[in-house]
Amino acid sequence: MKKKVLSVVLALTLAVSAVALSACGSSSKENDVTIAIPNDTTNEARALLLLQDNGYIKLKDGAGITARVKDIEDSNGITFKEVEAAQVPNTLKDVDFGIANSNFAIDAGLNPVDDSLIIEGSAAKYANIVAVKKGNENDPKTKALVAALESKQVKEFIEKKYKGSIVSTVEKPGDGYDPDVDYSKLKGTKITVAASPAPHAVILREAKKILAKKGITLDIKEFTDYVQPNKVVDSGEIFANYFQHQPYLDDFNKENGTKVVSVAAIHNEPMGLYPGKTKSLDGVSKLK
Repeated sequence: MKKKVLSVVLALTLAVSAVALSACGSSSKENDVTIAIPNDTTNEARALLLLQDNGYIKLKDGAGITARVKDIEDSNGITFKEVEAAQVPNTLKDVDFGIANSNFAIDAGLNPVDDSLIIEGSAAKYANIVAVKKGNENDPKTKALVAALESKQVKEFIEKKYKGSIVSTVEKPGDGYDPDVDYSKLKGTKITVAASPAPHAVILREAKKILAKKGITLDIKEFTDYVQPNKVVDSGEIFANYFQHQPYLDDFNKENGTKVVSVAAIHNEPMGLYPGKTKSLDGVSKLK
């Protein structure tokens, strides 16, 4: 009787273990570490691709910029904790590592260049964009805002302030003004922009100086979430936003039926892996 009970217990234990492993893909090694990653589609995919590119996990064939934890073929013994992107730095005390966007890392007092153990390389498809409601792409206010953000002044500001943590993607910066815009007609106009606190609102404050010289007021409304900035632009409550990359916007429009479009790509925020309870990757094995 005792043997029978032990057999049943052993079978149940093995079954539970198998289910646990299948939740994060198969495991060829037991690293026994937990990594916090963003839970929105595009940023979760970026995090997983960063780990795959560095040899720590393997994704199923075809998994790309929409990859999720369920698409992991070999988790290499790593457990994942999916949290809201802005909360990743706050979870570092509870996990071994966390993968965060540079803006959230900076908000948490981390330096992406100095503090990250792994950092994303060039990722033009993830450049942060200025977006407006569809139909406003050629509005003079849109052109004035874009010209200010694509200026040499703003590009140099980004380079000086962030020193590689945030990277300008503007290839041919101008003087801050669009030659096709009649700025005299915009004098006294207010352009309202929804933005995350850092670095977007910080960068916008530099662009604000450029627009002020033409009598245009840039009204920056700060948001700490990734949902409302698109909704208030779609509703017309706020003219433009500056906080996201194109893959995120595409996914948001698809899921919410919104009609928000990109008008310019301004900067890239490399995603990095930061230490939590574990301070080094030395003890974390890579896949062979």
